[in-house]
Amino acid sequence: MTVSAPAPALTFTVDPWDPGYGQAFADEQDEQGAGLGQSTAELNLDLEMPSAQWQPLDPDPATVVPSTILFLDGVRRIDARIWVHGTGQQPVAGIAASLAAGLVVCDGAARVAEVAVERALFTAAGDAGDLVTRGGRYVARPAEGAGLDKLSLAMQQRLAFAEVQLAVAFRGEHQVGDDLLVVDGPLRGRTHLERTVGYIKTHHTSYLPAEQAAVAGALRPGQRTPAFTMGTSWERNSWYLQLPGTDGVPWSGVVRLECSADLDRKDVTRLADLTALMLPSFASAPHKDPRAPQNLVPIGGLERQLKHRLGDERLLYRALRAAAIGALSWRILRLPRLNGQAVVAGRGGGYQTADVQRGKVTAVNSTSITLKSSDGQGRPGLLLAAPGRAARRIVALR
Repeated sequence: MTVSAPAPALTFTVDPWDPGYGQAFADEQDEQGAGLGQSTAELNLDLEMPSAQWQPLDPDPATVVPSTILFLDGVRRIDARIWVHGTGQQPVAGIAASLAAGLVVCDGAARVAEVAVERALFTAAGDAGDLVTRGGRYVARPAEGAGLDKLSLAMQQRLAFAEVQLAVAFRGEHQVGDDLLVVDGPLRGRTHLERTVGYIKTHHTSYLPAEQAAVAGALRPGQRTPAFTMGTSWERNSWYLQLPGTDGVPWSGVVRLECSADLDRKDVTRLADLTALMLPSFASAPHKDPRAPQNLVPIGGLERQLKHRLGDERLLYRALRAAAIGALSWRILRLPRLNGQAVVAGRGGGYQTADVQRGKVTAVNSTSITLKSSDGQGRPGLLLAAPGRAARRIVALR
């Protein structure tokens, strides 16, 4: 009798992120499960050291750490999809959205220093005006197209602008001088900000070749990869950093940081070392944050407050629906009606039914008038016009 050996036990690890958020290593696998989608970005891997000599780097302990670190983030929410009825023959799509940007200051204690909230109507309709509801005013903002991708892009660009304005205003008022600004998300459109890095916690694309990617996968907490330059639709310098609190799960706790491509190598190295020295202490814990450790504690707390500041989405949606019904009612009232009925308030209290007709006067006497509409209808009513004149409204109360 032949006894076959038992199959080896499956070896696996569990990603620490809540499944509702996807994975920190958000792969786009092919049928063979190859992992992250490969990037077509142009790379200069020799920025800090030759690519053949890449290894995990510990930050320079002599690096002077700033007294203040700032965390900048924003949240957005589509409150309703909108159809804008303008002067054109067809309505134009839009979105009514709420945006909030905030800044956390950590200088021995953490506090939310600034918050800005706005509501906007993003649409490609050139003649669109502000959308006024009992829940607030949605300021009309232009979009380059009516597709959801163009509308969402306009919304994201507006949020990025609000974030930049918030950071610039705070720095201008406080003049700290040696702070470090961490922007949650890519730095695109914000590379002009001084002493600033973008913080990317989810990896959709593998930018590094296999040999250098292996270095990123071998990082220990507090270590980083050498800095490199990458160019896609825009150029920046970047590096990977390992945060604490993970147990060997592939790429778990690894974040990517980026800074302006205009900085010289010395300044890039200093920023990279600053992030390796300062950010690990802000890593979140799994029992408090489902996206730990990448969702840094100040950013997670700020996101919760900003979402609260957006307001109740159900109330805002009802306010938008009510405003839309009001606008439609006014639009109907302005249509060229021929005849019909309306209930109006009576002079002595109560209500009366009014017959309404539009047409040309055909007969008139001292007490009444007869007119004929283009649909052939004719009826007597109150004397409101002379014979032969067009009458805009003929009302008979009964």
